[in-house]
Amino acid sequence: MSESVRSAELTALAPANDPSFANVWDEIVWRGLVHVSTDEASLRELLSGGPITYYCGFDPTAPSLHLGNLVQLLLLRRLQLAGHKPLGLVGGSTGLIGDPRPTAERTLNTRETVTEWVERLRGQVERFLSFEGDNAARLVNNLDWTAPMSAIDFLREVGKHYRVGTMLKKDAVAARLNSDAGISYTEFSYQILQGMDYLELYRQYGCVLQTGGSDQWGNLTSGTDLIHRVEGTSVHAIGTPLITNSDGTKFGKSEGNAVWLDADMCSPYRMYQFWLNTDDADVVARLKVFTFLTRAEIEEYERLVAAEPFRRAAQRRLAMEVTTTVHGMDAATAVAAASDALFGQGDLTSLDAPTLRSALEELPHVATDGEIPVVQALLETGLVSSASEARRAISQGGVSVDGVKVVDEGHAITGSLPGGVSVLRRGKKTMAGVFVS
Repeated sequence: MSESVRSAELTALAPANDPSFANVWDEIVWRGLVHVSTDEASLRELLSGGPITYYCGFDPTAPSLHLGNLVQLLLLRRLQLAGHKPLGLVGGSTGLIGDPRPTAERTLNTRETVTEWVERLRGQVERFLSFEGDNAARLVNNLDWTAPMSAIDFLREVGKHYRVGTMLKKDAVAARLNSDAGISYTEFSYQILQGMDYLELYRQYGCVLQTGGSDQWGNLTSGTDLIHRVEGTSVHAIGTPLITNSDGTKFGKSEGNAVWLDADMCSPYRMYQFWLNTDDADVVARLKVFTFLTRAEIEEYERLVAAEPFRRAAQRRLAMEVTTTVHGMDAATAVAAASDALFGQGDLTSLDAPTLRSALEELPHVATDGEIPVVQALLETGLVSSASEARRAISQGGVSVDGVKVVDEGHAITGSLPGGVSVLRRGKKTMAGVFVS
């Protein structure tokens, strides 16, 4: 590994754009963040000039944002670092509706639930932006301008500018019309609400750019079209690509579960392990999108992936950078140490109890009142399928507890590590946790 990579400081602590690019547009294009957009030449000129106001919206359809949203949060930050002014919109009104899913109608959440989730998402968005300086970020809630509006006003002032034929052609709507579920008028009208958001932000703050996922392109252009009709002005939109794995599988899932940004819904350890397990074929692209490493640094990691893939240097840097960005340096350092220790490269007894417990909760585990025989623990955690298999594994020297080989099948696990836990291992890589109270 080169000295430049070995000694590099984590950019997540003090993110900055890469000065080797002439402007931020060229950088986000190189990072693969522009899948579709309005006029590219105009956007490049716009982002290369003086400060503009731009926004991205996040709907509270869950109590936490996830990795798909992280793409947008980091794009908001990159543009802010280039001197532009971000608006983070949390959709108190659109969250009551929900954008159309491809196959089925959403279940509407209660107003109380949406209100609670709005506050949770606001707190998450705040962590990624700066609220100081000349280009300080601002958080807005679209319920502020939709709640006072009557249905008649909505239809007269906004609805009259939309043509049903055009709305039917939007991908999300067309997909639902061709499905067995069809689409309700409620979800059909979502694109009008999002278009109205852009118009309102244009009027209030001079906002001229909206970003979002490319699967939202119909909703993004709903706003650009509405502003053009009502104000006679051209504004812009950028649709980022949907992130997929090189094998075609869906990105952002860990064992079938979404990777959330909320630590209570996805522990820092699980977050770290998700990135650490990135395939060699995907890791360079992930470094471009999810870190602030420079082009030179990423090219060096690309070389290392090709020359020394067994070292997994790129994956380790990726895991550390993103976990630091989402959960902070202290949490990232703790879970990295836990990961190393669990896989035999560190001292288990030196780990803090909460981090160790969190890590073991991600493994097969068993909770017990008082000590538990090792054979029973092997069975209850699923590391073996029978008592005879457990005894055979012990006799062959293939079982350890807290890093110490078990030589007696009558050995009792007492939870000797911090927090009253133990690490049960069969072979080199198969592990389980034991929680002793």
